[in-house]
Amino acid sequence: MGLFHCPIGAAYYDDDGCIDCGLCYAKTPEERMEAARKIRDYMKAHAPRNTRVSKIAVCGKGGSGKTTAVTLLTLAFKEAGYKAIVIDADESNPGLGRMLGIGSEPRALSELLAQPGPSGNVPTSLLSKRDRFLMEDIPHEFVSAAGDIRFMEVGKILDPFQGCACSMAESAREIVEKLTISDGEVLILDMEAGVESFGRGVERHADTVLVIVEPSFESIVVAERIIQMAQGMGIGRTGAVLNKMASVEMRSRTTQELEKRGIKVLGILNYSAELAEAAFDGKRVKSRASTDEAKAVIESLMKPGT
Repeated sequence: MGLFHCPIGAAYYDDDGCIDCGLCYAKTPEERMEAARKIRDYMKAHAPRNTRVSKIAVCGKGGSGKTTAVTLLTLAFKEAGYKAIVIDADESNPGLGRMLGIGSEPRALSELLAQPGPSGNVPTSLLSKRDRFLMEDIPHEFVSAAGDIRFMEVGKILDPFQGCACSMAESAREIVEKLTISDGEVLILDMEAGVESFGRGVERHADTVLVIVEPSFESIVVAERIIQMAQGMGIGRTGAVLNKMASVEMRSRTTQELEKRGIKVLGILNYSAELAEAAFDGKRVKSRASTDEAKAVIESLMKPGT
């Protein structure tokens, strides 16, 4: 199979872990699509159940308000007594750190987990060679803190000739897979917009996927695709959080459209001028009402059977 990476983790075709999906020898788009369907069905059928909420990927259409939602969820988890670990896994949009009250940006995780290049450069850390690690194992320059909130970022595309963000996505995937979340901690990831991260497998080792949905047809359609991909990865806990809802009618219509698609709505973040102003100014979020709405979301999230 050469450099082929099996999504199921089989070492080679027809070994003990192989499900005979055919992806490793598919030659046409139709064969690859059929193989992908078999993989999704297998992973959905083998999704873990009744696991605790520990690694949450927050996804959605661009502009739906993921960063603001991540900020509010982080503050809500903090008030609930959790130590929140927040990763900015969006390679483009800045601002999450400022909204959380983080004073200085940490070094990018893509530097920490980089592999040696052709020149033989030694990677910053040996974490990439380990199967598991704790927050305490991550060098302090890659983590910024504000109280019980610890903040990391995968990196940003800053130069027109910097290349693609593949290494950053790989760093995010590796962190989600290998970082051990202790009792009393929760990992929250602010994902890049859309569904590309699912194609790279970034969310595969999350136990929860939340989709932030604004009142628009495009946002609802993207939400449906994200939930389908998450469930196809074997993620057993998924749901939507409504955002920017300016009226009861809009909340009702958006909820109905999501429920038609089999998507559970876990809570609502109503439109807030205070939040909009904080986002515009790049300042720390302090909205009491919005934080209370986010607390209702995590209460729904923690209910048995969600």
